[in-house]
Amino acid sequence: MKVKKDSSKQKKPRAKLIGADSNVFNLLSIASNALRKAGLDEQRREMGAKVMKSSSFDEALGIICEYVDAC
Repeated sequence: MKVKKDSSKQKKPRAKLIGADSNVFNLLSIASNALRKAGLDEQRREMGAKVMKSSSFDEALGIICEYVDAC
């Protein structure tokens, strides 16, 4: 029997978003770099696509925080 791995329990890489310039593209870049360094390129591309489709800053920030641990 195969057990489906719960990706929500996967440890998220840390990204220094707190205190950074709050421009959404800057935050996306910081988060993308953290994911890339952690070897999570698929998640990096997925996050970027979702953020680019978002309709507000709050929505974009929520998406980013789904993928990285903001510190």
